[in-house]
Amino acid sequence: MTAETQLPQATGSCCSPSGSCHDGADAGAQAGDVTTAYQVSGMTCGHCEGAISEEISGIEGVTSVKAVASTGQVTVVSAAPLADDAVRAAVDEAGYELVGRA
Repeated sequence: MTAETQLPQATGSCCSPSGSCHDGADAGAQAGDVTTAYQVSGMTCGHCEGAISEEISGIEGVTSVKAVASTGQVTVVSAAPLADDAVRAAVDEAGYELVGRA
């Protein structure tokens, strides 16, 4: 897993001081990786970002996830294209709704 899925904890909050639970999505990108952006509804904070990132990171082939609550955008880097149904199931498991590709 990449650093993006390691969810740092700020004192007194589930979020970092910047409001994010992770770093940039492209930190683990390699040549040939596929980057796909999705739109997710229901995220409001860093905890939401972390929950979605954790679930999507469990999909085989995913190397990096960056979720941004303020825009609802989730950027996923993977070794190969992902099935939309797998991403939808992961987002549903986290308790949010996948609107579609961004």
